[in-house]
This record gives sequence, structure tokens and C-alpha cells, in this order.
Amino acid sequence: MAPRTGLWFIGARGSVATTATVGALAMTAGLAPRTGCVADLPEVAVAAPPGVDDLLIGGHDVVGDALPKRAEALAAGGVFGHELARAVHSGLVEVDARVRPGITSNAGFQRDAIEQVSRDVAGFRAAHGLDRVIVIDVSTTEPPLELAPEHRDLDELDRALAAGESPLPASGVYAYAALRAGCPFVAFTPSPGPRLPAIDQLAHRTQLPWAGTDGKTGETLIKSALAPMFATRALRVRSWASYNLLGGGDGQALADPETAESKTRSKNKGLASILGHPVDGPMHIDYLPDLGDWKTAWDLVSFEGFLGTKMSMQFTWQGCDSALAAPLVLDLARLMARAHRAGAVGAVESLGFFFKDPAGDTPHDLAGQWRALLDWCGQIGSGEQR
Repeated sequence: MAPRTGLWFIGARGSVATTATVGALAMTAGLAPRTGCVADLPEVAVAAPPGVDDLLIGGHDVVGDALPKRAEALAAGGVFGHELARAVHSGLVEVDARVRPGITSNAGFQRDAIEQVSRDVAGFRAAHGLDRVIVIDVSTTEPPLELAPEHRDLDELDRALAAGESPLPASGVYAYAALRAGCPFVAFTPSPGPRLPAIDQLAHRTQLPWAGTDGKTGETLIKSALAPMFATRALRVRSWASYNLLGGGDGQALADPETAESKTRSKNKGLASILGHPVDGPMHIDYLPDLGDWKTAWDLVSFEGFLGTKMSMQFTWQGCDSALAAPLVLDLARLMARAHRAGAVGAVESLGFFFKDPAGDTPHDLAGQWRALLDWCGQIGSGEQR
């Protein structure tokens, strides 16, 4: 049976998208287990999302290296085996043929860029007879953005675009274009994208869902599971220091202090919410090229117990960034397709389980997010819409 759901990556030749594509091809061919795929767990699968084998992948990128070459590089770095990369080579060639040249925030008139991206995505959907296309941004993290009037109001934004101005970051261009093309959007990075009020207004006008932001794959995942332990045991956390080392393209991008600020803001947002009070402690992200696609985090937690007794704990986390993110990206494509079919509009808050900085009024603790996700899956599966 031909695929009916499109998955369109922004950053289609990057490490996360390449790993997700290799994984989707391998799982469809029965060459890899579904380890890490949340949407395949029985309590989530009750929502009846499309399967991995129902996904047809395409995308945009500004880099020229073909997907098979990117897969070879990731295999050389130990992300997956060389044999697996060779086994899905022909599939990667087919996907790479569906990758279109991407845009940057300063490339000509943004109105023209939006039209180009919309044509590419809509053309992909039409050419393959797809029911829907989910656009997922896994491109390089952008610096924080100071909101201007055109970011806050859709009519102001449209006036600026019509006047030949370029007020949007690249993530905003892609989000705008996807929604104009009738496609739900997922922000897997901390870049502004659909969180700009004007873009959220566009989602509501076009009656489309979006989800984000910043996929929760490593250290923040641990924090969201561990911090509630201190809160529910009435132990006061005095400080929480976090030091992150990572290589790869993400690490290289975050070596820029302005870009890193977007990530550190996202990583820090949940802790105070879970604990119920602000927490001192530095948050560092440093680039170490030797680590390749791996990342290491060391955290030191200082806390206070009964009678003011001071105690501490520390942990080290090491993981492969792309292997942690890729199954979540596939999960989000499948669950967003189901949300779209169910008629969801605007931010899908129940998918906050997957994000460091979830949109809307949603809990930050992992257990609370898990319950919210399962409640939503049950409602969707029973035919209710939310």
C-alpha cells in the first residue's frame, strides 16, 4: 500500500533527519527494531496514528551533501552500523531526490521565499497523492528574537511582507509557508517558528495544529523525571548546576553564544516550574568536536533536608544526540498526523511530553506530561476531539 502521510524535514540532510530517515527505511524493511518509538507503545498506539511505513519523506536543506553520504558519515561515527546504511542506500537516494533547496532569513524577499516553500510542500503532497504532510523543523538553532509588532500580529506581518520587508527568522518563514500550504508544523528546535504570536494566529486562521518546542532527548529529560522527586519529598533544591559537552553540527552551532542562549533558555524553563521556586546554578553548553554526535552532561544538585541538613547528588549522562532525537521525530510526525485528522487547531499541548519548552499551559514534569499524552491518546482513539 502506498504511503499516505508525508514527512517534510526542514534540515533534511542534517544528522537528526538523516538518522530518522535511515530508521524509517530500516523499520519499514524489517531491518531494525522499534526501540525508542513512543507511538508504538500500546497506551499511545490506542490513538491509531499512521505507521512508520506510512511515511513518505522529503524536505528542504541548504547543504549539498546527499543523504547517502551523510548516512555514511553518521555510520562512521557509530550512530548506526555501516551494514544498515548500505542496506537502505537505494531508499536514501529516493528520499534525497525529494529534497529541495532551502532558504535563509536574508535570502531575497521573504514573501517570495514563503511562496517557494509553500509550492515545494504542496507539490510534494500533490505529486504523491498524500492525505497530509507534516513539516518538522530540525534545522540549526537560531538566536533568540526580540518581538516586533509584525511578530505579534498576523495582519501587521502580512503588511510587512507585502511591502517587501523580511521580518521573520528562517524558522518563521518555514512555519508560515507550511501553514499556508495547509500543513501542520512541528518545531523540534528552540527557534521561534510557530511560537511567534502572528504565526500562531495563522495556525488558527488556517485551522491547523502545531507542536513544539525543542525536543527533549537528554539532560532535560532526566531533570523532568528527577526534579519531581525533590518536590514531592519536600526536599528544597538549593542549586542545580549543569555542564554540557557536545560535538556535531548542533554543538558547532551552539558554540555561538547568541545561538546557545536559545538552547539554555529552553533547557532552564522547566526546573523552576517543577520545584515551585527559582533555582541558582550555571547552565553551560560547550562544543567539543571530538565527541562527534555524542553529548555528555554532568549535573550537580545541592539540596536541603530535614533540620536544614545539606546534601547533594550528581549524575553524568552520555547519549547519542541523533539516535535519541530520531524516534521522537518519527513519533511526532505520526501523532501530529493523527491530531490533524482529528481536527486539532493551534498548539497541541498534549504533545508537551516530547519537548523541553512545551507550548501552552502544560506541566513540565515528565510523569504529568505522560498522563496528559495518554489522556489525549485515549480521547483521540475513542473519537473525541480536543
